[in-house]
Amino acid sequence: MGNEIIRLDNVSVRFNLAAQKNGSIKDYLKKLAHHGAAFQEFFALQDIDLKIGAGESWGFVGRNGSGKSTLLKVICGIYRPYTGTVTVRGKIAPLLELGAGFDPELTGRENIVMNGLILGMTKAEIQSRFDWIVQFSELEKFLDVPIKNYSSGMKSRLGFSIATSFQPDILIADEVLSTGDRNFQKKCEQRMKELLSDGTTLLFVSHSPGAISEMCGNAVWLDKGHIRLSGATEDVMDAYNAASNGK
Repeated sequence: MGNEIIRLDNVSVRFNLAAQKNGSIKDYLKKLAHHGAAFQEFFALQDIDLKIGAGESWGFVGRNGSGKSTLLKVICGIYRPYTGTVTVRGKIAPLLELGAGFDPELTGRENIVMNGLILGMTKAEIQSRFDWIVQFSELEKFLDVPIKNYSSGMKSRLGFSIATSFQPDILIADEVLSTGDRNFQKKCEQRMKELLSDGTTLLFVSHSPGAISEMCGNAVWLDKGHIRLSGATEDVMDAYNAASNGK
């Protein structure tokens, strides 16, 4: 595998979509028992080949529903491929959905510990990084407030702070900078650059072409589950923007 930290070979992801409406769960179970429920196959990803080297930064662009989030979840191991193989080396810090991994009934303080454990930290490691997490998130006054009372921006701050409090081998960020104020977004961008300079591999999804161009040296353009183009960020973004503008 050489310097590769992530490799996808001929990866496809298939979902089954209900092809008929059911008035109730009872109706669905009847159809399933008598002649089987009807489903339509939907391929969220098809024939994906991708090689990512350690320490590289990759941005993923494409319209909503193009497969960006599905691809990142395959790399994280949340989805298993229908066909093909996925090989990943190293510890992943995933930032895929706001509030993912948080217990809404627990306080911010309690969720720092729980989320850190989910990410593979020991209690001693969490304790040693606790003050940094609180300071970076700027949520000192809300530590003992239940997460269910946090805004989406506050959840994003806390999730990002926990995931980047250590040096992950791979940082996966899916639209994590889409909420919150611009000053904090800049702060997050600077933190990701620090991690990159220290060798972390970055996979980054954003609807901001400027953020992709600034953060990533490489890019992938996904279109209806297929890789339409991959390579240097400037080349991919030029082609994507031209297509988006109807040129």
